[in-house]
Amino acid sequence: MTRIATRPCSFRTSEMLRQGGVHPVLARLFASRGLTDVRELSSELAALVPPSGLLHIDAAAVFLADAIAAQKRMVIVADYDCDGATACATALRGLRAMGAHVDYIVPNRFEYGYGLTPEIVALTAREKTPDIIITVDNGIASIDGVLAAKQLGIDVVVTDHHLPGDTLPEARVIVNPNQPECGFPSKNLAGVGVVFYVLLALRAELRRRGVFDAQTQPKLDNLLDLVALGTVADVVKLDANNRILVAQGIKRMRAGRMHAGVAALFRVAGREARSASPFDLGFAVGPRLNAAGRLDDMSLGIECLITDDEGRAWAIAQQLNDINLKRREIEADMQDTALLHLDAFEPATSSTICVFDESWHQGVIGIVASRLKEKFFRPTITFAPGSDGWLKGSGRSIPGFHLRDALDLVSKRAPSLIDKFGGHAMAAGLTIRADALDAFSEAFETVGRALLTQQQLERVIETDGPLEDAYYTTQFIEVIDGQVWGQGFAPPVFCDEFRVISQRILKERHLKLLLERNGQRYDAIWFGHTASVGDRARVAFRLDANEYNGVTRVQLMVEHAEPA
Repeated sequence: MTRIATRPCSFRTSEMLRQGGVHPVLARLFASRGLTDVRELSSELAALVPPSGLLHIDAAAVFLADAIAAQKRMVIVADYDCDGATACATALRGLRAMGAHVDYIVPNRFEYGYGLTPEIVALTAREKTPDIIITVDNGIASIDGVLAAKQLGIDVVVTDHHLPGDTLPEARVIVNPNQPECGFPSKNLAGVGVVFYVLLALRAELRRRGVFDAQTQPKLDNLLDLVALGTVADVVKLDANNRILVAQGIKRMRAGRMHAGVAALFRVAGREARSASPFDLGFAVGPRLNAAGRLDDMSLGIECLITDDEGRAWAIAQQLNDINLKRREIEADMQDTALLHLDAFEPATSSTICVFDESWHQGVIGIVASRLKEKFFRPTITFAPGSDGWLKGSGRSIPGFHLRDALDLVSKRAPSLIDKFGGHAMAAGLTIRADALDAFSEAFETVGRALLTQQQLERVIETDGPLEDAYYTTQFIEVIDGQVWGQGFAPPVFCDEFRVISQRILKERHLKLLLERNGQRYDAIWFGHTASVGDRARVAFRLDANEYNGVTRVQLMVEHAEPA
């Protein structure tokens, strides 16, 4: 079931924002997303929450400043997704600019698993002989790995944003806004955001020591294109602090002041950096970077982000694009197989989905879980074969069902079922024995039924209600596009009744419509939908500026429609 709902909006808050100089429609949109103060709309760097609020960040800055002074060898151990790659590139560029002797290693996920495992520590020690390991976008759950490093005399600095378990690793320093007793107000920093904050604190420490002054210190704002890309691609909540980081990064991209690799990824994706948006980062640039970690290892993606040679960046971006095309093919096959497995699936009698196929690729199961979750609107875990009788699972959730907490509940109720797990509210990963699949599916469904109400299992298209006639314009679309929208700060979706003048199917996959309201006609398209709508429809839609033959017109992108 899918229904359209209108977001509640405080008229008083909306009016206060409008009186504060905010565009009248934006005032309504912001108020319905919980904004109460014009100051929360600032996208200037000066409005960032200061680093000092992050627990142990000063200790990390002092430790790293001492290490740089002693010319100790540092190695960054990165995660293999877009957040991990951008965090690694940010750390490498920032630390090198401050005089650090630093290298990186990114494990092949299929050989070494997730996080700082003892095997990765052994590999790092053998290949890089570091004095210090710095984790980025991982490490908070790496208790055994940190212990293994300690036994080899290697200090570990953990920078991460994932939720910790009951026990923390015995690292030299841990910087993570989600660790116990950390009062940092922006709990939603991505891994790359945490690293950026560590660099800000380190630079301040080096200024205090007289290594730099305000004139000679490295400019860290030139890393913000990387920070924005990792933040959007990791789908963390865009709270006020993250919106500043993303807005500043996008501003640099639009001005052409981005790293060679980011520019090359825009180009290979056929997107214009001068009109960069969070949508481009999440759905065009990010997936091409992610593809390397999904099918191979992320070294290629990191190399793309750390080179300043435009020719090399372009060559790597083309390789990444080829890998992404291969990833899409694999994904399409896996999705078809998944739908065959789920042929008899009855959403009305199930709260969750677990599905496995012997032929599936570990690196792509997360995307397939995401697609199935979108189709059936159920928390979904897809499994692929691991090594020696193990299965690797990747899950995606729906609002109101905290996936990591649900897995925690399963493991508490049936301690032998899950070998290891980790993640967030909306996405998580786990490992189980192959012979435990049926028992796990049953236990997961039991937790789903206990935690989810029938109402939560209905897909709700949240809208911002009707849009006044005067704003169906390309000028208003520019006003909307000037803001940062994304996870937790949803892009505007309006809703109104229209007369359906005509409708036809395009390319056997999409519904093309001509809609009329108050004497005005609008082109509209509903992607991935072919069933016709009635003569009058209640339509939830986004505004889009469609350019054709040099003329730009307003087009409605239909999210959902129901009979009026």
